[in-house]
Amino acid sequence: MTNQRPFFILAQHKISTMNIEQIYLAYLKCTNVVIDNRKVEAGSFFVALKGDRFDANQFALAAIEAGASFALVSDESVAKSNPSCILVNDTLIALQELAKYHRSQLRYPVLALTGSNGKTTTKELTNAVLSKKYKTTATIGNLNNHIGVPLTILNTKQDTDFLIVEMGANHQGEIDMLCRIAKPDYVMITNIGKAHLEGFGGIDGVKKGKSEMYRYAQADSKFIFINEDDEILTSLVPTNSLTIPYKQSDLALLKIENEEYLSFTYENYVFNTQLYGEYNLGNMAFAIEAGRFFGVEMSEICDATCGYVPENNRSEIKKIGSNEFICDAYNANPSSMAESLKSFARHNAINKMAILGDMLELGDYALVEHQKIVTLTQELGLTKVYFVGPIFMSVGNGSAYYANIEDAKKAFEALKLENYTILLKGSRGIAVEKILV
Repeated sequence: MTNQRPFFILAQHKISTMNIEQIYLAYLKCTNVVIDNRKVEAGSFFVALKGDRFDANQFALAAIEAGASFALVSDESVAKSNPSCILVNDTLIALQELAKYHRSQLRYPVLALTGSNGKTTTKELTNAVLSKKYKTTATIGNLNNHIGVPLTILNTKQDTDFLIVEMGANHQGEIDMLCRIAKPDYVMITNIGKAHLEGFGGIDGVKKGKSEMYRYAQADSKFIFINEDDEILTSLVPTNSLTIPYKQSDLALLKIENEEYLSFTYENYVFNTQLYGEYNLGNMAFAIEAGRFFGVEMSEICDATCGYVPENNRSEIKKIGSNEFICDAYNANPSSMAESLKSFARHNAINKMAILGDMLELGDYALVEHQKIVTLTQELGLTKVYFVGPIFMSVGNGSAYYANIEDAKKAFEALKLENYTILLKGSRGIAVEKILV
């Protein structure tokens, strides 16, 4: 997520209603909205975003030549060179306003979710469940920021029955801004943890920033799904809110010998999932509650959640040779890493190893939070651990600490491990999964 651009642009700048209506008429003639000219297809609506280090205005004419019906640009010279170019002062503001206008035309329900951990997995599980009954559209991947949310809304087809929008943030005010674009009818926060502490200004800042979603819902008389087992989330719900309560504790965890996947029972159904880790129980609980609330049959809910296969290093299990890798390496923060390690410590594998990468965007909290993780591995009795990255190296020393994943990979390969279960966890910038390739 880009830190340099202002996030309160909807409040600071406005495009006239007439202009947005004219742009909207052009948008309605198009098949999709793209910001990458390499993804243009016949009938695309190309938006030429401009940042501190890039200017997509230079690709607008190429996008039209590739088949785009229109190109939204902010460069007057480009606009004058082709009648299919639409000139605006700021293409990002225009993109957001266009999405906001389009949302006002939609009549199907919108569910928005955010949280420090588990957003994407929860979104994917919920999408799988609701798709059993509705034609559902959900945020692709993690396109959940001030660009991704507008793109998700604008690329939702008119025949959709249900829209699920994932929202991410690393500063105060972002969630509120995204809610004002997406105007959700239902909202949900997975949890509050130590993520993006640098941008939010500490854990209290995270609570304030993430709970903007609750305050938006309360002010607009929309519904809040709330996990009543989570004391932090419950404390953040404004008074006089419309709530849909559920309890994660209603899911009874099953301990199955030699079974690494999450299994539990709920209402006489046994859920044998393809997700690793007890920390995914909360994600499952919401997906089940969403299905129940919106009228999906319990047998279908069970099929959908148990059929979901994680990918992209999110609670994903990979078997290579005689070793098993638990790839929970898409991203990391102190809260998610602690939960991963606790779950890993409970794993019944005889031979275990953890490869942990730096947790980024912690600012002044970085050293103390990394030291806590090192201490936690010791308390959990995890004796084989590689710590990867300059922050971990600054709090420890010795053969278990490596400056980068390349150095760690060389040391790991020299071990020639067999019959091991290995946890991979770290921030995206460290890419600890590269130890596998």
